[in-house]
Amino acid sequence: MPILPQDPNKYRCPWCMGFEEYIAYHDKEWGVPVYDDRVHFEFLILESAQAGLSWSTILKKRTGYKEAFADFDYKVVADLPEGYIQELLSNPGIIRNELKIRSAVNNARRFMEVQSEFGSFSHYIWDFVNGKVIDRAAKSMEMVPATTPESDRLAKDLKKRGFKFLGSTTIYAHMQATGLVNDHLTSCFRYEEVKLLAR
Repeated sequence: MPILPQDPNKYRCPWCMGFEEYIAYHDKEWGVPVYDDRVHFEFLILESAQAGLSWSTILKKRTGYKEAFADFDYKVVADLPEGYIQELLSNPGIIRNELKIRSAVNNARRFMEVQSEFGSFSHYIWDFVNGKVIDRAAKSMEMVPATTPESDRLAKDLKKRGFKFLGSTTIYAHMQATGLVNDHLTSCFRYEEVKLLAR
C-alpha cells in the first residue's frame, strides 16, 4: 500500500497513512473512548471479520457490513434467519467467510447475555481496565504491543462466554479502536486530543 505524505503541521500515527478513509478513521474515531453498546458491537463484528486480514481491507467494506448487519443492531443480528445467512455468503460487500458470518450471529446473542448480566456491554468491558483509559504514551510503533495482560484476560473471558473469533490480538485491536487504551503515538496530534476525552 502506498504511503501518503505526512502533514508537517499535523503528524499522524504512520499506520494510517495509506488512503484518505484510513486517515479520516484515525483522525475522528480510533482511540476515542466508547461507552455506547451499539458501537462496541460494530467494532466486535469488524474486528472479528479482520482476523487474518488487514484492517484497511475491513475499513473499505465497513459500509457493506453496516448494510448487511442491520446497522449493527445486535438484536436484529441475533435473530438473522438461515436464509439470510446464506445470502450473506455471496454478498461482495463483506468478507464471505461462513464461520465469520455465523460468529457474528453467535456473538450478537452472547453480547446480549453480557448485557443482561452486567447492565451493559460497555460496563462489562471497561471493568477490565478498571474504568480508566490505559495511556501508553508510546513514542514509537515498537512500543505498541499486539496483546496485553488485559486483552488476554478479556479474550479468555469472552471465549468462556461463547464468543467466537475474538482472540487476544483481535481484542487488543478492539481496545485500541474503542479507546480503552490510548495507543496514539505521543508525536501524533491526536494523542493529546484523545487524552482529553478520557473520563
